[in-house]
Amino acid sequence: MDNPKNKFKAAMAAGQRQIGVWNTIGGNTVPEMLGGAGYDWVLIDCEHSAIETVEVLPALQAIGQYPDTSAAVRLAANDPTLFKRVLDMGAQTLMVPYVQTSEEAAAAVHATRYGPSGMRGMAGMTRAARYGKIDDYYNRAEDELCLILQVETLEGLSNLDAIAKIEGVDAVFIGPTDLSASMGLRGQVTHPDVDKAVSDAITRLVEIGVPVGVMALDPDVADRYLTLGASFVAVAVDLVLLEQAVSAIRVRFA
Repeated sequence: MDNPKNKFKAAMAAGQRQIGVWNTIGGNTVPEMLGGAGYDWVLIDCEHSAIETVEVLPALQAIGQYPDTSAAVRLAANDPTLFKRVLDMGAQTLMVPYVQTSEEAAAAVHATRYGPSGMRGMAGMTRAARYGKIDDYYNRAEDELCLILQVETLEGLSNLDAIAKIEGVDAVFIGPTDLSASMGLRGQVTHPDVDKAVSDAITRLVEIGVPVGVMALDPDVADRYLTLGASFVAVAVDLVLLEQAVSAIRVRFA
């Protein structure tokens, strides 16, 4: 059996822009619904949600029913144990939050690789290896892995080039919300200074040839970041959409 193709990674390499949605509601029903909604990618968020690692597997299985939609997983932290578990579940695209230095970037890469070049633990009977059916999985696994590092502080931005150029880093995702806090502008993601910092980071990464992603829930801002060269943009969050819809219906019947 062949190792499943990482369509998200392939599209990024081909220069195709990809529009995504954030999954923060646990279980498999919402991921399944999002997977069939026509987005290019769905991110399962284990950092800022109640989704535990054990819930990643059914979410991946739910999204995996839709071959045109890629699944990504944001880990709770840059922790090799979390990498090992989620990779064995078959996640091929991982996002690592709060990376601030090239050393932290290198540690993330190290956690995705089998020895001797890394520290990913080996296990044969996993979904990633299709329960032992993928030919030569251990030597082919990293070909289809996509590692996205999230830069979301002023320190991270100051080390942006060094982080992005670490071998094994496939893309960088700029986090406007935490960046706003780092800049002393907590939650002001549309503040001109925050917007300029995000825009400048996108431009820098495009210039050095590293794919860059960002979250932009305002469609006009998303369009602008795409015009600057962002490769993948998250334009919606499931819980935000739910709250907006519930509030709108309540206002209608007030």
